[in-house]
Amino acid sequence: MKTRLRTLRIGARRCAWTARITHVPGEYDCHRAIRLRVWGNGKNSRALQVDLLSNTPPGPWGACAMDTAYPTSGDVRAVVEYALVNGWEADEVGGTFVLTEREHAAAFELLDFLITDRLNDPTAPDPTERVRAVVERSDVGKFH
Repeated sequence: MKTRLRTLRIGARRCAWTARITHVPGEYDCHRAIRLRVWGNGKNSRALQVDLLSNTPPGPWGACAMDTAYPTSGDVRAVVEYALVNGWEADEVGGTFVLTEREHAAAFELLDFLITDRLNDPTAPDPTERVRAVVERSDVGKFH
């Protein structure tokens, strides 16, 4: 399947972005994850990458089977704006600027997603408790 590039205009900047769906294992369940990549100035510009973890509560057949979360253009805009303020030089050539859980999760959270390092590092903290905390805070659903 060919990767679909979407575009988003932020001020005078036209960004191209793509999001790839995958899953991250947790202690009690797996979680839907999205690898978001954004280019702020053409295909040779420095890419922005962030791995997002859905904080949707699990359904009766588990989070991996039921979760349909996907970033909206508003989510991508929020990620880009945060990254630009926090060191992403979108006009530079080459390389990748990565928003990591370790460095950015405490300061940045989307309504439906958290930042995770688990896609790149299987030894990164289990995301289950972070998702559980968001669900409990929002009272959207409860873990069993």
